[in-house]
Amino acid sequence: MLSSKLAGIGKYLPSNVVTNQDLTAYMETSDEWIVERTGIKERRYAHRTNETTTTMAVEAAKIAIERAGTTAAEIDFIVFATLSPDYYFPGCGVLVQRAMGMKEIGALDIRNQCSGFVYALSVADQFIKTGMYKNILVIGSEKHSFGLDFSTRGRNVSVIFGDGAGAVVLQPATSDGQGILSTHLHSDGEAAEILAMYNPGTHANHWGEYANFDAAEIGQMFMSHNMIDSAQNFPFMDGPSVFKKAIVKFPEVILEALHNNGYTPSDLNMLIPHQANLRIAQFVQQKLGLRDDQVYNNIMQYGNTTAASVPIALCEAYENNLIKEDDLVCLAAFGSGFTWASALIKW
Repeated sequence: MLSSKLAGIGKYLPSNVVTNQDLTAYMETSDEWIVERTGIKERRYAHRTNETTTTMAVEAAKIAIERAGTTAAEIDFIVFATLSPDYYFPGCGVLVQRAMGMKEIGALDIRNQCSGFVYALSVADQFIKTGMYKNILVIGSEKHSFGLDFSTRGRNVSVIFGDGAGAVVLQPATSDGQGILSTHLHSDGEAAEILAMYNPGTHANHWGEYANFDAAEIGQMFMSHNMIDSAQNFPFMDGPSVFKKAIVKFPEVILEALHNNGYTPSDLNMLIPHQANLRIAQFVQQKLGLRDDQVYNNIMQYGNTTAASVPIALCEAYENNLIKEDDLVCLAAFGSGFTWASALIKW
């Protein structure tokens, strides 16, 4: 069976830098308050109208495709991970296919939030292994800034997130023992609602309960003025509960990847964790006994870019020459759902 390698990688970050101090104009907060809880100093926000989840993805994809030594015309499948698509439907995959003038190839959208890119990488890896495709574009891209509650009421969530995109091109590996060694995917929906965006959604349309409502009234339950007035259309997060779950599952899934391939944490050259919270990453590093040079964090500059955070961090580490040929690299993520995942790569 074939194995797959990350043949090219690219990232895109908007030019608009938003500091913690900038946010004090909209909410009661401070640089000290944000840094203490998250480690974040600043983040990037996309242009309100000129940049979208798709346009950022395209910019990252152009770099990844060029570095892979291929062209957009040779891409034969797209896997796109995001929780902030341009439209409720269709997904962003087809918009990338259109924007880059690709052939009429398949495009798959992944909705696994913070774990989205690692899930997408795992899906693409299976297609390469079976020989079905030879050049797969895998993307994580997010435009959070258009849908956050910029008020004191929403600060616990809003100060965390930023915008950006990362992409890789997966191709069959040319050397034995090179590329993706294994991927590991998990979920537990028991506490799905403690990190979620409830509206708009179809959960309100319980036909038995609302059997006497007419069609117009049912439609208003999808999105109504009351939802907007009461801030029900913004993300909700029980931060402490998420933290407690993350610091258990993050190390578990990293160790799973290492042990399944006969490695220990000391063998790792680089761990790229999802950039959820610097405090979580520091806890995981301590738990696994890793040195500072074995872990890459950039949440301080970019905030949490959800599905984009792993490829952005991976790309930045690569560009800074922190990842070299034959290095052992682990990608890991934990997020809404809950879902968590890891991928172990021989670079």
